[in-house]
Formats: sequence, structure tokens, C-alpha cells
Amino acid sequence: MPLLFSYGTLRDPAVQRANFGRELGGRPDALPGYAIRMLEITDPEVLAVSGETQHPIVVATGDDADTVPGMVFDVTEEDLIAADGYEVDDYHRVLLPMASGAQAWVYVSVPG
Repeated sequence: MPLLFSYGTLRDPAVQRANFGRELGGRPDALPGYAIRMLEITDPEVLAVSGETQHPIVVATGDDADTVPGMVFDVTEEDLIAADGYEVDDYHRVLLPMASGAQAWVYVSVPG
């Protein structure tokens, strides 16, 4: 089963219910080598679900001392497709190693 790491709005039970039709089961983990920045969200559908105009986004720093805390969720391939539809174009999904050693999908800042 795929893993999805969330450090932002996908941890919110209301966002999970709106996107996946249920609340996800997860456990704490962390993403090394990344730092959180804030991103202004203008997509009306995302704003309606999250209720937040500022969402966190992670950027690679290359420094393993930088760590982003969050949750790793067990998801299905269908859940990943639903999450792809929720995230705006500033994010893209990549498979990354977690502090626990697990590999999880993470939405990170689009390079550029």
C-alpha cells in the first residue's frame, strides 16, 4: 500500500473526508533535507475545502539538519489520484525517504 506524507492541510480530517471520503489512518514521521515555506492559495475549490489562504509547501534545502514534521498515511492509488486533484500546480508529488526509513509520496514545491 502506498504511503503519503503530509505536513499541511491533508492532515485535516475535514480535508481528508472531502478528498478521500474518509479520515486516514497515519503515524508521525518527518522529512529530512526540506524546510517549510508558505504559499498563497487562490484556487476557489481548494479554498472552499481547506478554508485557508496560506498553505505550507516544502522546498529542498540539501541539509539533513532541516526536517519537516508531519504524518505518514496509508493510502490507495485512488487516494493519490484524489490528492493530485486537490493540490494546486505549485506542488508536485515525488517519492522520498522519511526519517523512519520508509518511502512516502510527498507534495513538494515545483522546481523553478
